Amino acid sequence: MFRKPLIGIPADRRTVGKHFFHMVGEKYIQAVAQGANAVPILIPAMGSEADLQEVIDSCDGLLFSGSASNVDPQHYGGPASLPGTLHDPARDATTLPLIPQAIAAGMPVLAICRGFQEMNVAYGGTLWQRIHEVPGHLDHRDDESQSLERQYAPAHEVMLEPGGLLKKIAGSDRLEVNSLHWQGVQTLGKGLVVEARAPDGVIEAFRDPAAPGFALAVQWHPEWQFEKNSFSRALFGAFGEASRRFAGTSR
Repeated sequence: MFRKPLIGIPADRRTVGKHFFHMVGEKYIQAVAQGANAVPILIPAMGSEADLQEVIDSCDGLLFSGSASNVDPQHYGGPASLPGTLHDPARDATTLPLIPQAIAAGMPVLAICRGFQEMNVAYGGTLWQRIHEVPGHLDHRDDESQSLERQYAPAHEVMLEPGGLLKKIAGSDRLEVNSLHWQGVQTLGKGLVVEARAPDGVIEAFRDPAAPGFALAVQWHPEWQFEKNSFSRALFGAFGEASRRFAGTSR
């Protein structure tokens, strides 16, 4: 009997009113359910209280989503964040150890925006916290005063690396992508290889070539209205297919 794969999405831990909530943006849930044709499972950000091995044993894939919060720079030896920067210690404590464990187990992983940055840090990489202030780089931020349609509109091209997984999925050398990030890769994590770059040279995608399974991260937001974008449909389709194959293995 056909069973859809179960894809876990680690949550943010946020205060709403006077209480903590564990939450995931609906666009990521829809992209998993419809784009990957899978069952999305939200994973609470329980940090050291989480049984990560049980998560790995229960899921067939993991999506690490974007978020308004930043990875705390203490995790990569960066300078202290500016006052007012949103951090999520519970999510850091959940995702940073979960990423390498899941990939080592062969579980398919797709990381987006904050997830992209988390994966780089989990592999020992570092981040620019305000990439628009780094000489020679574009301003990769969105204008939050604009409508969502404008914020998520294509902002620049990315050049896909020859022989890379993204080029294979896209069937082309470049893509038009949206851009909604302040942070960016400063030094790439150990063992990772570049899959795409922005015109200013900023790394926009990477993968782990030594991973037993699908292990890919992108800086932009393919989940946004994925059904209207042929590449985004192909990306989530490939992730879903990898998760279905993993679900069929004996573990």
